[in-house]
Amino acid sequence: MTKETLVRYLKLGAAALLALILLVVWLVRQCGNASLSLGTDDTIDITPEQIQSIRDIGQWEFLSISDEELVDTIRRGFFSDDHLARIYYGTLRLGADLSKTSEGWISMREDTVVVLMPKIGLLDERFIDEARTESFHESGRWSAQDREAMYQKARRMMLSHCLTPKNLAAAQENAEGQMRQLLKGMGFEHAIIEFQE
Repeated sequence: MTKETLVRYLKLGAAALLALILLVVWLVRQCGNASLSLGTDDTIDITPEQIQSIRDIGQWEFLSISDEELVDTIRRGFFSDDHLARIYYGTLRLGADLSKTSEGWISMREDTVVVLMPKIGLLDERFIDEARTESFHESGRWSAQDREAMYQKARRMMLSHCLTPKNLAAAQENAEGQMRQLLKGMGFEHAIIEFQE
């Protein structure tokens, strides 16, 4: 490399360095009072997949009540009376059917998950265990309709004894606690649990 070529490269390098310095000065003036800050967004959004996985639970039981009822009936006759007494056993399951939730039943409000649960109610209408039903006392002839009438009477008795405001409130309290635990396990610390009317 000749001396002239070296001088030419030095002049080009000095010109490029001067241009770079001028560019930096210009950028600093353009930015003026602008500042750059780094931060993190700690909000977690609930995903449609998470919502669907909760909905897929389906019937979620929060309280189970076992009951037995003695039902008897007498049919008056001319010469003698017919008696029928039976013991019915049943288990009433109170809970929520999450497959019946409406659109938007889970939403986010800042860092809080808001859940609108279905109303707590009876999960299974056929709660009497017919295999365990016992005839306690039977005399005379009884038809299938007579036995069905007694079954329906036992069913009404169980509903009135078990579907009380106290039991429904206990099931709702259990539902709220279990839903909070589920959401906490999914990473959501704050939750508001409400129930449909």
